[in-house]
Amino acid sequence: MKILLIEDDEVLCKTIQMSLTKAGYDTEICHTGTDGFLYACSGAYDCLIIDRMLPEMDGLTLLQALRRRKIQTPAIFSTALDGLNDRINGLDAGADDYIAKPYAIEELLARIRAVTRRLGRIEEECTLTFEDLVFLPEHRELRYQNASVSLSKKESSLLEYFFRNPGRTLNREVILGYVWGASSEVEDGNLDNYIYFLRRRLRTLNAPVKITTVHGVGYRLEKNN
Repeated sequence: MKILLIEDDEVLCKTIQMSLTKAGYDTEICHTGTDGFLYACSGAYDCLIIDRMLPEMDGLTLLQALRRRKIQTPAIFSTALDGLNDRINGLDAGADDYIAKPYAIEELLARIRAVTRRLGRIEEECTLTFEDLVFLPEHRELRYQNASVSLSKKESSLLEYFFRNPGRTLNREVILGYVWGASSEVEDGNLDNYIYFLRRRLRTLNAPVKITTVHGVGYRLEKNN
């Protein structure tokens, strides 16, 4: 399960990330509301944990903007704002739960399990399709007609992001953050290498789609001309 943690306190953020990773969750982090909104818009996460008091864009505004975009990822507010009106405003903004700091990590884990179970977002076998191309993320397998190819973990993560955003131009920095982690230091050329690998996989299958380079911006998965 993939979680996006949006928290401006870097020490607390790292502590929560370590606890979530230890519990088996693949956890990405952002420290500003603007970055958190950008990453959350991908729709690629199973749960969002959002602080209310964030720089650049506060948590309430962030979640309201996501819900207006029809991003329905389960969201939990993690905040020191614990008044009755704060809770009501948070839930009315689209949060699925609200937990007040300080809290035990065990309580946060229980709330994550509850919201994902309640909204049917527990890790399940899923199939993604685009132009008759079938991708099975859990098996890291790509199929077209009667042929299939296996993908590496990084190839699979990258392709899943494209499949969840077909036809959209994806920014290089956002792709790097999604596949390698928002806080990871990775050379920009690594992305180009994996794009090359995926293009080779698509050619092997004679797939009806392609990954197009949008110069100065990033890449886009689209139908062949």
